[in-house]
Amino acid sequence: MAASYRGQQPPETKRKEKFRLPKRRSSIAAPLMFFLIMVAIIFVMSVFFRVSDVTVEGNKHYSDQEIIRALDIEQGDNLFFFDRFAALSRAFAKLPYIEKVSIERKLPNKVMIEVLESDALAYIQLGDESWTFDHSCKMLGKATDEETGNLIPVYGISPGTLLIGEKLTTEDGSTAAVDYLADILYQLEERGLNSKTESIDFSNPHSPEIFLDGKYTVVLGNNDQTERKFGMLVTVLDKLMVGDMGIIDVSNVTAAHFSPN
Repeated sequence: MAASYRGQQPPETKRKEKFRLPKRRSSIAAPLMFFLIMVAIIFVMSVFFRVSDVTVEGNKHYSDQEIIRALDIEQGDNLFFFDRFAALSRAFAKLPYIEKVSIERKLPNKVMIEVLESDALAYIQLGDESWTFDHSCKMLGKATDEETGNLIPVYGISPGTLLIGEKLTTEDGSTAAVDYLADILYQLEERGLNSKTESIDFSNPHSPEIFLDGKYTVVLGNNDQTERKFGMLVTVLDKLMVGDMGIIDVSNVTAAHFSPN
C-alpha cells in the first residue's frame, strides 16, 4: 500500500504545475492589455481632438487674430495637450488691455475664448507724456491729447518707472497712494461718477480731493471705509439742488457735510 501511494505523487505534482501556468500567462497579459489601451487612447486623442475652430468673444481693443496669436493657439493643436495656464500668462504679458481670459474646450475640435478688457479710466503726466491706466491702476500705455480728453487727470502723485501692463508706481516706491487711488477709481466707476469727475488731486495724500461736475469739491480724508464714504457722497448729491456749488466733506464717516460757496 505504501509503494502504491508513493507511486501516485508525480502525477499530483504535475497537476499542480499545470494549474499554475495560466496564472503566469494572465500576469503578463494584463499589463500588455493596459499598454495597448493607453496607446489606442493617445492615438485617438492625437488624431481626432485637434483644434479646427477658434472663436473669440468680448474683445474691443484687440482683434480676434491678435488674441489668438498672443495665446499661441493654432489650428492642428491638440486640445488635450494645450497648456491653458501658459497661454494665459502669454496673453497678459503681450496684451495689457486684457483683464480676464477664459479658455473653454469644446470637444471634439473647438476652442472658445472669452475676454474681459480693461478700459482706460484716468491718466497721469510723466514729463510731456500722458500715461493711461484702468480702475486698478494698471498702466495701459501712452495717450494723445485727444484720448485724454475723456479721461480723469490725476495730480499730486509723482510717478516712478511706468511699465505697460504693470501697476502704477511712485517715485519714492510707496504703494499707499496708488492703492487708495485704485479704491477711488473703482468707486467712481461702480457708481457712475467717472464721467462727472474732472480731476483727482493727491497733493495731500492723507486727504485727496475729487472735483465733480464743475461744482463740487469732495474731501475724502484718509484711506478708511472708502466704500462707505462714496455711499454718503451719492446720498448728498441726490439731495443737492441744480444750482448748488460747494464742498462736500465725507472724511468723517459718521456724517457728511456740505458747505456752499
